[in-house]
Amino acid sequence: MHQVTHFFGSIFSPVFHAIGWLLAFFYGIIPNYAIAIVLLTIVIMGLLTPLTVKSTRSMLAMSKLQPEIKKLQQKYKGPENRQMLNDEMMALYREAGVNPVGGCLPMLLQAPFLFILYNVIKGLSYTVVNKAGKAISHPRYIPHSSTMYKNLVHSGGQIKVWGMDLSLKPFSPHGSFGAAIPFFIFVAVAVALQYFQMAQINNRNRKTGQAMPSQQQAMQRVLPIIFAFFYLAIPAAVVVYMIISTGIRIITQDIMFRTGVSNPNKGKTALPGGSTIDGASDVIERPAAKPATIKSTTSKPAANQPRATSRPANQPRSAPKPQGQARSKAKRKRKAR
Repeated sequence: MHQVTHFFGSIFSPVFHAIGWLLAFFYGIIPNYAIAIVLLTIVIMGLLTPLTVKSTRSMLAMSKLQPEIKKLQQKYKGPENRQMLNDEMMALYREAGVNPVGGCLPMLLQAPFLFILYNVIKGLSYTVVNKAGKAISHPRYIPHSSTMYKNLVHSGGQIKVWGMDLSLKPFSPHGSFGAAIPFFIFVAVAVALQYFQMAQINNRNRKTGQAMPSQQQAMQRVLPIIFAFFYLAIPAAVVVYMIISTGIRIITQDIMFRTGVSNPNKGKTALPGGSTIDGASDVIERPAAKPATIKSTTSKPAANQPRATSRPANQPRSAPKPQGQARSKAKRKRKAR
């Protein structure tokens, strides 16, 4: 185990020194370990925010695919169709351009940074035994000329903030149970924030009438519990990093939901048949074609045909002349001849 740790330590040593240098730089500006960790977290989350946006959009796109996924599950029922179902679902994911585990990507990306920061914090509180048999502080990964290095040597490697040594863990010897309570509170806050982030996404999907995929729901419920065990086994300084990073992700997702950046079809143009292409600021639906004007094919009346004159509905018809009057006129004409 020691050989494995030494192997990875030698590979990540330049990264450890870079993070240690940046931490010492922030501490030189504001000599407070917690504030230096907060500023370091802001820088790291600034690098991870584009991935957070991409994974959130992928997660919401997965939610929109749930009706199609349910249709495939109904079509390919039974264990004998399991392979066919998996092939069809992977084809659906490829066509939609989504990653089924993309929603958990930000949380999974925390693992490397946890490993790096854990080793840096251990390096800050590193001690050696001198010839007299006394343990003295010998901080690693930070410049020896920095203010942080001098203060750590003076404090014997203790990362003192608010009366707490952030290099300790919840189950480290604290002298009393009351002194250990803040460390357990840090763990509880970190786990609660991760569950709140999960609820934030679920509430958004519930408002839009979309269901979360079962895989994402399971991972979002299990991962905070897994991380809780890590929080109990790592220094409190690393837990502070997780609290701040999760809070930044919550704020980022809230801004995305309010501004519409989380729309998975953002930046695409809708084409006939439901497909999309990149290039537009949002989904543009093509208007339906207007029905063509149909010209009347009724032929005009012939020249020798009398035209039918239209009569207003309220105009009374002229009364027919009595036949007796017409006959008397004809008799008078004959007598006149």
